[in-house]
Parts: sequence; C-alpha cells; structure tokens
Amino acid sequence: MEEHERHAANRLHNFGAYRSRMNERILSPEGHLGIKRFFNLDTKAYQNGALDKNTKELLGLVASMVLRCNDCIDYHLIECVDCGFKDDELYDAMNVALVVGGSIVIPHLRHAVETIDLLRSNEDTEDSGE
Repeated sequence: MEEHERHAANRLHNFGAYRSRMNERILSPEGHLGIKRFFNLDTKAYQNGALDKNTKELLGLVASMVLRCNDCIDYHLIECVDCGFKDDELYDAMNVALVVGGSIVIPHLRHAVETIDLLRSNEDTEDSGE
C-alpha cells in the first residue's frame, strides 16, 4: 500500500477520534454554557421535522461544500452514507454545491470524492467480514 493510500485509509478514523475527543472536552461539565447550547442547537437542527433527517444531512453536505469546510464535508458524508444515500444522489447534491459555490469548491469536491471512496471501501471491508 502506498503512503498516500495509508494516509487516506486512516484519515476518517483519525477525524472521528479527534472529533470525539475534542467534543468531549468542549462539552465537559466545566465547559462554556453558550457553546454547549450551540452544540445542542446544531444537533437538534438535523432531527426529523418538516424535513426528514436524511434531507437535512444532504443540505448540510451542500452547505459544507459551499462554505469549504472539509471536516464538515466528512461529517455530513458519513451521515449521508449512514442514511443510505447512493453515490449518484451524493454526486447530484455535490453538483448543486459546485454550481452555487463555483470553481473554488473544486478542491473540496476532490476531498469529498475521496471521502466517499473511503466510506465505500470501509463498507466493502465490513461486508466481507474483514
């Protein structure tokens, strides 16, 4: 396995571990109340309402791409794959992000495509029992 492939394979694991560790620290009992309230607001925004959770995650993906946040792109792609979105649906949403955001979104599109490949590769590994 090449160095880039090893790095890519660990990228999502490292992202999840870092996110969990830092969220735990930020949301600790001695954490700032305003920050905790914002995190709660963010969590509740993606729950079922007039729009279902799946639609909201896809909206989050598009917004994250337009805002050019790779961490947010990874988070929403993980959620979108967990919601059952197929690649053609994800690419359709990412096309909207590209049209809205313009060519500056292209590097983040590359990142998103790599993330989708990693997520699908992880699915294949889990399905084969490895």
